[in-house]
Amino acid sequence: MKNCIAISCAVLLGLGSAAAMADDDISREEAARLVEQGTIQSLESLEQKALSIKAGQITDRDLELDDGRYEYKLDIRSEDGTDWDITLDAATGDVIKTEQDD
Repeated sequence: MKNCIAISCAVLLGLGSAAAMADDDISREEAARLVEQGTIQSLESLEQKALSIKAGQITDRDLELDDGRYEYKLDIRSEDGTDWDITLDAATGDVIKTEQDD
């Protein structure tokens, strides 16, 4: 469990360099607390889930609270250059949305 928390914290530290945080985004500290409490899955496991749906490179990521549900939103650029938006339920890992970005 401590390894998962440490890995999640490391991933969270990288969030700041990957994207500017919007007003409705969850802070890195809050996200780490939610992972530690078991409210949401580790961000690393959610990223692995997203990459299993669309292989490529994560170009942006945001953890948000939307209508009472924590959602992890990722932008992925596939190897062919296509951009994808993937939204996961951060608590369950279920896919909420997968769509090609325009």
